[in-house]
Amino acid sequence: QMTKHPQLWAYALLVITTWCWGLNAIISRLAVGEISPMQLVTLRWLGVVLLLLLIARRHILRDWPILCRHLPYLCLMGACGFSAFNALFYVAGHHTTAVNIGVLQGSIPIFVLLGNLMFLRQPIRPIQGIGVVLTLLGVVTVASHGDFAQLGELRINRGDGFVLIGCVFYAAYSVGLSRRPDVSALGLFAVMAAAAWLASLPLVTIETLQQGWTAPSATGWLLAALVTLLPSFVAQVFFIQGVSLIGSGRAGVFVNLVPVFASIMAVLFLRERFEFYHATALLLVLGGIGLSELGKSRA
Repeated sequence: QMTKHPQLWAYALLVITTWCWGLNAIISRLAVGEISPMQLVTLRWLGVVLLLLLIARRHILRDWPILCRHLPYLCLMGACGFSAFNALFYVAGHHTTAVNIGVLQGSIPIFVLLGNLMFLRQPIRPIQGIGVVLTLLGVVTVASHGDFAQLGELRINRGDGFVLIGCVFYAAYSVGLSRRPDVSALGLFAVMAAAAWLASLPLVTIETLQQGWTAPSATGWLLAALVTLLPSFVAQVFFIQGVSLIGSGRAGVFVNLVPVFASIMAVLFLRERFEFYHATALLLVLGGIGLSELGKSRA
């Protein structure tokens, strides 16, 4: 049935995808006191690996000779884009709000743009440069709570800092995807998810040595299952299908909805306050991304 109305199906799949990714910011806050950040990362990627072994074995076996030749590179990609990003993301949930996490997550496309310039020598057009400036203004607006008079004495919130560092890791992963081997998306995802799980084991070990082991609560186990099923598995499979229907360029624009969904859900489910500076930052970030996309399409 998807072949009858491919655009409508793609739009539906991609909206659900970005909603799932926005939900990740909410889960990072709900997890506080229920499950530790590194336990959540480890259980998340273990669950994804088990699910992929059930549904993607044929893809993995078919692509294995090629995947094996690129194994070190793919392991690095999984460690950066999945383990490091999510570890910082969930630690940030202990120090900042879900609204802040959602808005700051919108900076990822700009970091990707800068990464393409630095490592792939892809030039930034003037309109894209304006987009970068607008997005950075949005990030500064969140960090300063809209009080630009205090910028001289600004100390960025620890959680906001973790989110931004995590965004850099995810941007590095996104830039690295441009050199992915020519294999199926599910086979590629399975190997990187396995690498992410392996990379999370030292992190959960260090956390346990520093803080001791506390088993997740019933709510913690439920959150681990949710984050495995929705932001990790469903979102990735739907995104792959959406890209196959309308292409990666058009599908990538939908990522701009992530901070919007995260902000709305934070207000509805966590009763967080949506301040005027959040709205200002959100408009700056989305406007910056929009200009960057416009510049990309013109290029």
